[in-house]
Amino acid sequence: MTLKEIHHTVKRPGRTQDHDSVEIPVAEELATVPGIVKKDNDVAWYSRNYPIVSQNIEKAADREWTWTVYTGEMYEYRKHHDEVNKPLVEAAYVSGNKQPTGDVTPAKDVTEEIREKARKLGFGEVGFTKYDRKYAYKSKKAWVKYEHAICLALEQDYWQTQTIPSMEAEFAHFGTYEEEGALALDLADFIRDLGYRAQIHSPNDNSAAYIPMFVEAGLGQLGANGQLLSPHFGNRSRLIIISTDAIVTYDEPVDYGIHKFCEMCQVCVNRCPGRALVKEKVFWRGVEKHKLMYDRCRPVMATYEGCGVCMLVCPVQRYGMAPVMDHFVETGEVLGKGTDNLEGYEIRGKGYYGPGKLPSFDREFFEIPHGTKDEWLFTQFKQKIEEKGKVSEDEKQEFVEKLGDILSEDSIFDAGL
Repeated sequence: MTLKEIHHTVKRPGRTQDHDSVEIPVAEELATVPGIVKKDNDVAWYSRNYPIVSQNIEKAADREWTWTVYTGEMYEYRKHHDEVNKPLVEAAYVSGNKQPTGDVTPAKDVTEEIREKARKLGFGEVGFTKYDRKYAYKSKKAWVKYEHAICLALEQDYWQTQTIPSMEAEFAHFGTYEEEGALALDLADFIRDLGYRAQIHSPNDNSAAYIPMFVEAGLGQLGANGQLLSPHFGNRSRLIIISTDAIVTYDEPVDYGIHKFCEMCQVCVNRCPGRALVKEKVFWRGVEKHKLMYDRCRPVMATYEGCGVCMLVCPVQRYGMAPVMDHFVETGEVLGKGTDNLEGYEIRGKGYYGPGKLPSFDREFFEIPHGTKDEWLFTQFKQKIEEKGKVSEDEKQEFVEKLGDILSEDSIFDAGL
């Protein structure tokens, strides 16, 4: 068997400070470009004319709907998580207003001090780049204060993740958000002790599409599943950004060989229960990517404990990027592809699905509410009229009050508050 020719090798720090650094070989046939293929003029044009709207607003109707399809256990756990997470989100929201507590050392670059502290806190990936406002949500553009982005990825538990889709995996998912939010508060305090300001961009109240900045900071590349594939844990992580005015040096985007590898692998595309992933790439808002079909994904994700099969069956998540790329150089094959070890999963109430087998769902299963909260409210009100022929004065008053509450929320979002 002839080994694949290696185009370049990427060296990365270990998964934690206690692990040795790793070397990732990128075969000649997998090499493309550092970061991602994009058209900068198109990205800028869309940002100016059609800024990204947060799913918290644009998809608010189906986000409310998800609570109606949760199991009892999931419903109670989400309520618990939201209660635990609320003070972390609130603290992040006002973090940019806090003043430095230490004195600045003039002209001193503090990149490595911040990186070392973040690694000690437990972040598995740490990178520095410009906070690119082209990817900021319309509702948060005025909120963002500082120009430098510290991109941080926190690994979620390996074995819990391998039980996807399950409550155990959701404990890992939401628990990592809680841990990450608390660690970010500590890191922001550390930056202020250095004499600089720090603003926490919560993973639960995102200020932007984060992945483009993580790619720019060299922490991975965009996979066919629409998620960041990083060297040590693939897409098995939760992302957060801290922006700062500290003196830092930016990292550079890296070609890990992921773009060509994903086109060849296609395991996540083939194993998606909702058939929501697509084989071919398109240019979307100026970036070349595999575009997820949201309406095929959301019902499965909401009904079956967050789904996450696209995370589960990614070989980079399961085995790590270095072993996967080593295996490809040696064999020309995708590690684990076609095996139950990588591709098998169980759907609650439906059974086990090994390689080549997928669950089926009724057409009605994919009928979810669309749009913002006010659009969904109008839809529900219209349905009442169609079903009953008329509505009572109390129902009219309830509609007006709910609409008023929604419009008040929207004005707060538009103000960036």
